[in-house]
Amino acid sequence: MGMVNKLKNRLAMMAGRAKANYGRATGRRSVQVRGRWQRIVGAGRQVGEQVKDSGKNIGKAIRG
Repeated sequence: MGMVNKLKNRLAMMAGRAKANYGRATGRRSVQVRGRWQRIVGAGRQVGEQVKDSGKNIGKAIRG
């Protein structure tokens, strides 16, 4: 399920970037801020997935 979560996080980051750019282009500050927030949340979740993968790799290295 890791790949599915990583893909969802990437899509959230891309959607946030598009939303922020749209807000910037139209002058709608609230849309721009929501887009930035969506990017931050997606990036945070992505980091969480990377930490989880690193933990699995360390566990395999210790065991194997």
